[in-house]
Amino acid sequence: MRNSAIQIFSAAVRAVQPQYLLRKYMRREPGGLRLGEQFFNQQDINKVYIIGAGKASAAMAREAELILGNRIDAGIIVTKYEHAFPLKTIECIEAGHPVPDENSLLGGREIIRLLKNAGEKDVVIALISGGASALMIDCPPGILLPELQIVFNRLLECGATIEEMNIVRKHLSAGIKGGQLLRTAAPATVISFILSDVIGDPLDIIASGPTVADPSTFAGAWEILRKYQLPDKLPVSIIRWLQLGMNKQITETPKPGDPLFDKSFNYLIGSNRIALGAAASMARGLQYQPVIITNVLKGEARDKAKELVSQIQQYDGIRPACLLLGGETTVTIRGTGKGGRNQEFALAALVELQKLYSIDEENRPVILCAGTDGTDGPTDAAGAVADGLVAALAAKRKLTPENYLAQNDSWNFFHQTGGLVITGPTHTNVMDIIVVLIP
Repeated sequence: MRNSAIQIFSAAVRAVQPQYLLRKYMRREPGGLRLGEQFFNQQDINKVYIIGAGKASAAMAREAELILGNRIDAGIIVTKYEHAFPLKTIECIEAGHPVPDENSLLGGREIIRLLKNAGEKDVVIALISGGASALMIDCPPGILLPELQIVFNRLLECGATIEEMNIVRKHLSAGIKGGQLLRTAAPATVISFILSDVIGDPLDIIASGPTVADPSTFAGAWEILRKYQLPDKLPVSIIRWLQLGMNKQITETPKPGDPLFDKSFNYLIGSNRIALGAAASMARGLQYQPVIITNVLKGEARDKAKELVSQIQQYDGIRPACLLLGGETTVTIRGTGKGGRNQEFALAALVELQKLYSIDEENRPVILCAGTDGTDGPTDAAGAVADGLVAALAAKRKLTPENYLAQNDSWNFFHQTGGLVITGPTHTNVMDIIVVLIP
């Protein structure tokens, strides 16, 4: 059943590849360009610029070059290391993720430099996907990159949601996040094509919303830091910047209704829902009854894993079945191990399954949990599989899954038991997929 689970997950990832998605929204037509619902007459366009950031941005840029060809005048995109493609016109910068590095700063600076050239008859096409919050950054006055890196690390460690992290990140940016990129691009028209890696697909949160109006505030960002007891753990420069913002001594991010957005058009082109639909189709083809449980899974990974195993126990539908879930859990790090939220989810699920099934029991379910971006935490794996094969090897090697879970050490457990799901870069990113096969 493991092979079937991997086939179903792979079908989900294929369905949200930029080469399939972007062509539905971008094409050359006689006399002009069709971008989303906007048609631009050739004589009304001066230059076309491409910008972008995220784990899928290089694949999106490659497809844009195939569609638009020599109509692109210049472009810069920033993607994660090992995610680049050879491009003809668009410059590609690889940078750090999930913590920004010098290249993230370079990418942000180069995109701002390019946008400063944009005029009223120019069209800027923004290719945005998950990961952009770290890959494309700027340092506000008085804040250094190492200080920003501390904030990113603290937010990753404390269990903050992606919404919370990106509200803080938007208010530690002076020219990119939270719609601020449009201030530089004005008066050009900006068309953004966005892949969602956030539950519910809120455009203002995905990639910290560089081209979207921002309803959040400095005060809201400060409350998030207080919630996780972070102010005392952050550099003085960070605190000072946020306090200046709360005191209205720094301009807020542009809000809904700002005329800045009159020439900005945002299109969501890929989501977890699309991936789950493709997974269900593959499951049906493999003779499993597909049941999509949710595409908004969130919460602590180990808690949600326990709940899922309980749901499996209560399932009384057609068998064999494939239960499908999408979303993104979080992990509060308490141990010193290595892993990611998907591997932790799979390990916690394995612990629960051990209580209910013997290793070689015929009706033992298989649970695969993996990220559609091919990355799970700071590891080489997309996720992991919890099945009888893993349980058998763990028993043979006298490995206790509960001990590894206590140390947040899921990668080392699955590395030793053959349960890692390794895909390499997938060049897309629509959160996580969980596949449960019930014989």
